[in-house]
Amino acid sequence: MAYFLQQLINGVTLGMIYGLIAIGYTMVYGIIGMINFAHGEIYMIGAFIAVIAFGVIGVLGISFVPLALLIVLIVTMVFTAAYGWTLERVAYRPLRDAPRLAPLISAIGMSFFLTNYVAIVQGARVKPLQPVIRGDFIVYDDGVFSVHLTYVQMLIWTLTLVLMAVFAYLIGRTAFGRAQRCVQQDRVMAGLVGIDVDRTIAATFVIGAALASVAGMMVALYYGVVDFFMGFLAGIKAFTAAVLGGIGSLPGAILGGLLLGLVESLWSAYFSIEYKDVAAFSILVLVLIFRPTGLLGRPEVEKV
Repeated sequence: MAYFLQQLINGVTLGMIYGLIAIGYTMVYGIIGMINFAHGEIYMIGAFIAVIAFGVIGVLGISFVPLALLIVLIVTMVFTAAYGWTLERVAYRPLRDAPRLAPLISAIGMSFFLTNYVAIVQGARVKPLQPVIRGDFIVYDDGVFSVHLTYVQMLIWTLTLVLMAVFAYLIGRTAFGRAQRCVQQDRVMAGLVGIDVDRTIAATFVIGAALASVAGMMVALYYGVVDFFMGFLAGIKAFTAAVLGGIGSLPGAILGGLLLGLVESLWSAYFSIEYKDVAAFSILVLVLIFRPTGLLGRPEVEKV
């Protein structure tokens, strides 16, 4: 029981990271109907920026951990959001009215470009990060196995839940959220009633990139190492989480991420770890066979 509980904690932590990245996929698809296959690389860039920022913080001698985390979080979100804005401006906006295959190829090309760009600028070797947050406490002990909840995991849970609450308020209760929903339903009519469509779509990319950067920072804190290729597999899995939960559904992105994280963690604990990706993608196949729109997705109604 204790071992299962430990894997449950690990799976929820991993699932929240997947969920944050998946939101970027589901937002972009929901508003312009395209899949941003370069989103995983935005997450990777956020992780690298976080590692660099922690290094600068160390040089400056800022030893108060909460202040250091806040500074790194803000810096990471700002710089990664700039990458997200540039990606939309360069790779998507010129092809917005082109056949759907053109922006897809453009996104894949940007994915390769960003991967190699980081490999050239930062080097192809992994970048380690010294532990910033240390310590844990015992949740449960059966005398044989102790269940630990680390402070880093608590930070990941807390930060994810806070961001989800803020984001839900932003989409549901603000003028930007109303504008985003209008653009999602009909871009032409949204422009006719005075909504700046270009600015709304660009802001969507910026928000998605900022959330991915938070996930990158948390991964750097959690695992203590980053590399230039980490965005590819994480991006594929986050896309899988978005499809699993229902592409276009924000709660579905979080649910899909949690489910994917739990499947990976529990499979790695009780079966062969080499096949954990097979298990995760098999769950996706099974769900889509019985629910083609995903767990929380709704079928699209074609306007006549």
